[in-house]
Amino acid sequence: MKRKLQNITSKILPATAVVALLALWQTASAAGLISGFLLPSPLEVVKAFAEDFPLLMDNAQVTLLEAFAGLAVGVLVGFVMAVLMDSFEWLYQAVYPLIVLTQTVPTVAIAPLLVLWFGYEMLPKVILIVIVTFFPITVSLLDGFRASDQDTISLLRSMGASKTQIFRYVKFPGALSSFFASLRISVSYAVVGAVISEWLGGFNGLGVYMTRVKKAFSFDKMFAVIFLISAISLFLMWAVNILQRISMPWEEENR
Repeated sequence: MKRKLQNITSKILPATAVVALLALWQTASAAGLISGFLLPSPLEVVKAFAEDFPLLMDNAQVTLLEAFAGLAVGVLVGFVMAVLMDSFEWLYQAVYPLIVLTQTVPTVAIAPLLVLWFGYEMLPKVILIVIVTFFPITVSLLDGFRASDQDTISLLRSMGASKTQIFRYVKFPGALSSFFASLRISVSYAVVGAVISEWLGGFNGLGVYMTRVKKAFSFDKMFAVIFLISAISLFLMWAVNILQRISMPWEEENR
């Protein structure tokens, strides 16, 4: 009963804070304290969202397709790199600093080069998303593999277990929690990365939509697409939580 009450409270408090913020925003706009041209009221944003809903959904499909394609490749690359670096120490010493170095280059600086090299289609956007998503996956999985219980590994080795069996029964299950934590970060990175790449070149997508409404000074539509991107990211993070509960039922039982 106490746990249920805590869960309800943890959901009510953030919702109350959001509602209070929106009410304050609407009141300030209605009172003329904020220029409607620069900061449209929540009602104007909702109206703009409803008017452009079909167009927003069409562009969202393109952005989500890019995000999912890049995320899938990023997860695959991150998983392979983590396994290889965990298996070969010399590879870890050689490659890990280069992986860290890739994250020091600003995304906005890479995107124009990718568009220049690969054109305005989907490929440069997917490449950019892979660059921003594989790093959290790689680092979290690698940390999870290396945090495996060494006594359990030694016991399995004494019983004649192979490296594959040790990975399957000890390292991989132990790293799942770290993997899903990084996946929650990567899904939001994927959506944001897709939008950023669309800003700099493309024919469709939420980033292209944002560029067009910005040039038209339609700030109500600008806020509408911003809220849509945030909602998509939150939904994907929630979906990852559901996937984690399904994949790790023992963790829910421990709770």
